[in-house]
Amino acid sequence: MFEEKKDKRLTKSASNRMVCGVCAGIGEYFNVDPTVIRLLWAILTFCGVGSGLLVYIIAAVVMPDV
Repeated sequence: MFEEKKDKRLTKSASNRMVCGVCAGIGEYFNVDPTVIRLLWAILTFCGVGSGLLVYIIAAVVMPDV
C-alpha cells in the first residue's frame, strides 16, 4: 500500500566511469544515457571556451563517491 521513498542523491558513478564518473552520475540521477550527458558536456566545453572543463573539475571535486 505504501511505497518506500528512495533517497535520491547526485553521486559519481562507480560502475560506468570514464574519467571521474561525473557524467555517468548525472545520467543516472536524471535517468538519461551517460553518452548524451558526455556529448552535451563536450559541446559546452568547445563552445564555451573551456568553461565546461572548469565545471567538470569542480563537479569531480564536489560530488561524493558512491
